[in-house]
Amino acid sequence: MQIIQSIQNRIYELRGERVMIDRDLAALYEIETKSLNLAVKRNLKRFPKDFMFQLTKEEWDSLRFQIETLEKQQYPLRLQNETSKRGGTRYLPYAFTEQGVAMLSGILNSDKAINMNIAIMRAFVEIRRILLKENDVKEQMKEIKERLGEHDVQLNQIYDAMENLLDEKAAQRKWGERERIGFKK
Repeated sequence: MQIIQSIQNRIYELRGERVMIDRDLAALYEIETKSLNLAVKRNLKRFPKDFMFQLTKEEWDSLRFQIETLEKQQYPLRLQNETSKRGGTRYLPYAFTEQGVAMLSGILNSDKAINMNIAIMRAFVEIRRILLKENDVKEQMKEIKERLGEHDVQLNQIYDAMENLLDEKAAQRKWGERERIGFKK
């Protein structure tokens, strides 16, 4: 389960798709990013635009900020020079959708790649399951909100009726407690 959590932390949302970037996939497969991208380029017909795309500079800058923030939260005591040693990338990274990651299993045939692909697919399925639960909870919250709105109207009517009753009782009490005038027996 820990490996699935680690993979889920490497799944990002870009262009309305959940994706993994090439350097994270290469790290999981225990190969160099360059080797992963070369294997993809040799099999480019297997990776249409909805399976893989190259990030724009703006997307990469935004994503890199998210990644660095996440890494700082996970490893707060990491030395400053350790993070700067990694250096920048020469090329903008590629992002692989769930289908693209599945297609990678066809071109990377090592046992490690096959096992990691299985774990990655499980992570994508787990994220989808969590999102479905979240949508269900949102729907339930919407229903509760609507019911509470109806209840507010009903409670206001009850409060108004109670105020009217209290006003009538106060008026009757005042009439009964008034000072009598005229002949007293």
